[in-house]
Amino acid sequence: MGADQLAAISAIIAAGCAWAPAQSDWAKLSPSVNTLLLICAVTAPVSLLADLHQPGRFWHFYTNFTPWSWMSWGAVLLPIFAGLSVVFCALWWLGWQRLQRLVALALIVSAISILIYTGSEIMVLRSRPLWHTYFVPINLALTAWLATIGGMILIAKFLPRHFPPLPEKTVLILASLAAISLIITALCWGILGVAGHEPSFAYAYALFAQYPAWRLSLIGSIAAGLLVVAMLWFWSRRETGWFFQFFLAVLLLGSAWVFRWVIFMNVQSVPKYGAGLYLYTMPLGADGLLGIVGIFGLFIAMIAIVTFALSVFPKSPFLKSKQYNFQS
Repeated sequence: MGADQLAAISAIIAAGCAWAPAQSDWAKLSPSVNTLLLICAVTAPVSLLADLHQPGRFWHFYTNFTPWSWMSWGAVLLPIFAGLSVVFCALWWLGWQRLQRLVALALIVSAISILIYTGSEIMVLRSRPLWHTYFVPINLALTAWLATIGGMILIAKFLPRHFPPLPEKTVLILASLAAISLIITALCWGILGVAGHEPSFAYAYALFAQYPAWRLSLIGSIAAGLLVVAMLWFWSRRETGWFFQFFLAVLLLGSAWVFRWVIFMNVQSVPKYGAGLYLYTMPLGADGLLGIVGIFGLFIAMIAIVTFALSVFPKSPFLKSKQYNFQS
């Protein structure tokens, strides 16, 4: 649920960069965001297949398609998106800009469909008041936006020197827009909740009031948000080093991951009927800790493979050198 949204936001940014002038700062985002897109587009179907659909029954979504099921639609939308993402990245590597721009238009539409699908498949559950709200898909998309910025900063540190450095001002603009959008969304959620027009707010307030664990998660979320805003402000005012940017990237990625953990795991500790909380213990096998470690390992392996490939072949060997220009 996280990698596919990360891929979708990466696709939207990458598609926009494909239309930017060749030597602009926005175009210089392409190496990092395209690499991130390729990695997420390959790993997202693997994690989603293992987590939601399960390989043993995945083919049932095609033989028994149900139009009223978002999971059935996801079985169609996700392969289309993954295919378009791989084609888009291949066209960027080949330097076929005109065709890449055409694919970019289709990629944006496909990415939006992924954001709608991933948010809607949990929003439709009326038995979970914290899920049954339009703010869930919006917050999932916005936190994925922040995580994408973190992923781009992280990927840029491992890209070969053939590529231009990441334009910090442009990255700050994207990160600031994401942070401001999240703050506005949280304020709108609170205002609508106090006015009695958002049941999920009242339900969340009851959890925060009754259970210390939920109060701790709220305090942690506020603290992480303030830290992100403070670090972005500091970055906009002064020159920062490798460690600062690496820590910021990990913080952005970690915040998005923790938000999904609270939404998908902690919410399920609240009984649909009755009082109290369910006790949850993470299993150590493939359906728990080992599975999480495996997905992280897959990401690390893909980063190593793709960045190494780009260091060997930063451009297509089938094209003449003059068709590519890597300027810092």
